[in-house]
Amino acid sequence: MSELPIPELSLVLLIGASGSGKSTFAATHFTPTEVISSDDCRAMVCNDPNAQDATADAFAVLEFIAGKRLARGLLTVIDATNVQPAARRSLLALAKEHDVLTAAIVLDLPTSVAVERNAARAGRDFGARVIKRQQDQLRRSLRGLKKEGFRSIHVLDSEQAVAEASIVRTRLFNDRRDDHGPFDVIGDVHGCRAELEELLGTLGYTLERDQARRAVDARHPESRRVVFVGDLVDRGPDSPGVLRLAMGMVETGNALCVSGNHEAKLAKALGRGSVKATHGLQQTLDQLATEDGSFVARTRAFCDGLVAHYVLDDGNLVVAHAGLKEKYHGRASGRVRAFALYGDTSGETDEFGLPVRYPWAEDYRGSATVLYGHTPVTETEWVNNTMCLDTGCVFGGSLTALRYPEREIVSVPAQDTYYEPIRPPAPPERDPATLKLTDVLGPRIIETQYMGRVSMRDDNAAGALEVMSRFAVDPEQLFYLPPTMSPVDSSPRDDLLEHPDQAFDHFAKQGVERVICQEKHMGSRAVVRVTDQGGGVIHSRTGRSFLPDDRQSVVLQRIARAATAAGVWEDLGATWLLLDTEILPWTLKAEPMIRDQYAAVGAAATTALPAAVRVLDAAARRGIDVEDVLSRTRSRAGNAERFVEAYRRYIQPVDNGLGLQIAPFQFVGSDAGTYESRDHRWHLGLADRLIAADPELFRTTRRLVVDVAGEGSRAAGSAWWEELTAAGGEGMVVKPLANLTRGKKGLVQPGLKVRGREYLRIIYSADYTTPATLAGLKNRSLGQKRSMALREYALGLEGARRAAAGEPLWRVHQCVFGVLAMESEPVDPRL
Repeated sequence: MSELPIPELSLVLLIGASGSGKSTFAATHFTPTEVISSDDCRAMVCNDPNAQDATADAFAVLEFIAGKRLARGLLTVIDATNVQPAARRSLLALAKEHDVLTAAIVLDLPTSVAVERNAARAGRDFGARVIKRQQDQLRRSLRGLKKEGFRSIHVLDSEQAVAEASIVRTRLFNDRRDDHGPFDVIGDVHGCRAELEELLGTLGYTLERDQARRAVDARHPESRRVVFVGDLVDRGPDSPGVLRLAMGMVETGNALCVSGNHEAKLAKALGRGSVKATHGLQQTLDQLATEDGSFVARTRAFCDGLVAHYVLDDGNLVVAHAGLKEKYHGRASGRVRAFALYGDTSGETDEFGLPVRYPWAEDYRGSATVLYGHTPVTETEWVNNTMCLDTGCVFGGSLTALRYPEREIVSVPAQDTYYEPIRPPAPPERDPATLKLTDVLGPRIIETQYMGRVSMRDDNAAGALEVMSRFAVDPEQLFYLPPTMSPVDSSPRDDLLEHPDQAFDHFAKQGVERVICQEKHMGSRAVVRVTDQGGGVIHSRTGRSFLPDDRQSVVLQRIARAATAAGVWEDLGATWLLLDTEILPWTLKAEPMIRDQYAAVGAAATTALPAAVRVLDAAARRGIDVEDVLSRTRSRAGNAERFVEAYRRYIQPVDNGLGLQIAPFQFVGSDAGTYESRDHRWHLGLADRLIAADPELFRTTRRLVVDVAGEGSRAAGSAWWEELTAAGGEGMVVKPLANLTRGKKGLVQPGLKVRGREYLRIIYSADYTTPATLAGLKNRSLGQKRSMALREYALGLEGARRAAAGEPLWRVHQCVFGVLAMESEPVDPRL
């Protein structure tokens, strides 16, 4: 068996005369979706796979499909003759455009075999002459395949060689997605050995030394590993010492290292290449001159073998010396390597004679964290989920590491200024607290951890901007907006629009076994962000301030004290908390709506309809046939009374010194992390501790766990809902007990609301229970509402996650803004 190594991400060209067996080979070794056949493309454009006059159109289709696959990072195989350099040229250019490697698999079988096979195929009547010409073209170009740019070439020159071949998919050197760390990513060392040893000690590594007391390795007791961002050498006092330690760590698996431009230059110099010994290179060469030949050879091999970037931790972390924009992550080409080593340069030089570099990080919108160095900064700053870790140690600054995934910065100061910089260290590329219109305006795609890319339309962004700029609280306090919530599917019961059975059915279909039913409070949704010192903000689900500043301050201090008394700060290791709550009474925010809308309608109906009943009664007594009208009017009068009774329950005051109560039901996050993976019993348990600490301020959320597959459990859940709503309650929310849940088709709805029959009069009108009206309402469409709920859920969690991780304000604000923009979508507000 002959193994043919093929990079996992590559463009593979099958090369061979018609009849050489390319299609059979492709079907044997690749999946149907990976193979693009020129014959299939001919059939697509003209219905005839053998029509040579359709070749140009067919290859236009072929290259279009291939380009789309390569853009998505998918292996792509081209099944065509490809025997002429001209035919291969555009395909090689396509691979170069998408920064992927190319492989050639050549089926160089005897002409007689191809002629015999072709004769047996329908529609292949062009004869042996064409096959011989193709075979001649193939053999004339075999020697030049390497020069054309193919990274790997495999020639199969017999039927036996084809039969014995097997494809082995190899990973790119930069692909370490299965390596999850944890890592300590260290910025440019530039020969500062003493500082490197000190930093490793601060990070918890134990140094190992040789007989000459030189550091040759470092190990961490918790199996953490270092990732060097490159530029280990030049300018500093001991480049050999840094190399000895770094190479030892890489060789023992205690470190990874990407190439910096200085390592690339050193490898060339040690290989007797023509380079200028500038920017500290001569110092390194002079220092290496005192080392033995084996160490110098080892250094050359090490520097020459370094890759330009690594993709780590399922693609969530990218390390490259000068940074790397998203489209280059995990790709392999000279262009990608040049960007990773030098950044995005304009080709011009500045007043210091150094290259002018574009600030690529300002335009970065990728989900992966990118850590890099190359251009020294005075202090580390997050810029669009990227960070430069070169803090100019060799120039008298500091040597810096970032702990990943903790995102904690650790630095040690330089012991001296070893090299005077040609250009002063660059300031941070962007103030992380500065917001820009370009961050949120226009059509946007926001990368989220739980739902991938969430798109935001231009017109929605414009609506959100007005609300955010005119009414919202300070963006520095706005970390999270909760998602909208979808109702359940319509109930088949004659007298009900909503019933818990449909919630239980929905989650059962998604593979959720247990749900928690939570009492739906008759209040207003509110987000509370509180610090352990009693600061913070209380805002509505659209980001508006909930209380006047003086009243808010009193409430926040009470919350902070309750969290202290309950031991919440200590247990979570947090200094601020983000809570999802209901605040009662509803009139605290909705009094104008109740007075101007509900009360006005209720007063008019309860005044006019009884009077109409009296008039109709009198008419009936005089023998006039008004029975149908009288019956409808009496029904409407009763509905009006029930309407008034329903909304009046929401205006009951809270009789405590604050005039309000808070019902917390979800601990969204803190500076210690986010809690969407904790089940709802954990969240409500913490809430109960707050309630016990301050029962006057906090109100409990009653709850019931239901097994959706158990008839008795479901019946108990439905009975509990009936009890809640019969007592005048709004209803309940049904949620997966486990909290964040993935089902068969992705994220599962975080909750479905099941509202009571009488409460729905407030939403759908007093007379919504008439059979004709109720039948029409049951045809309501929930698809868009549920889609919006999931997208808002993913964006809300992403914003909280970014805030907890200490990401720049604009990154957090982008998610909050996205949730608000979703609210501009045209969805029936009654849902």
